[in-house]
Amino acid sequence: MKIVRRIGVPPSARGSSSGATCPDVFELSDGNFAVIGTEATEALEGELPADAARADYERIVIVSRETLIRAKADIPDA
Repeated sequence: MKIVRRIGVPPSARGSSSGATCPDVFELSDGNFAVIGTEATEALEGELPADAARADYERIVIVSRETLIRAKADIPDA
């Protein structure tokens, strides 16, 4: 599995002062997506709705609204 492309704009275009360490979204060679975000599993797990669950190997991450809005145009419809 490899990163094929960034979805959206780079962190520097979203105001990151370092230009490198901010939330990000990537499309993978298998068609899935990888997300860099702030780890928030412990803080948010108890807030999940009754019909949502997390596997032991999964984490809840926070991605800024701006990151997802700027990525929206690059996310394929199918």
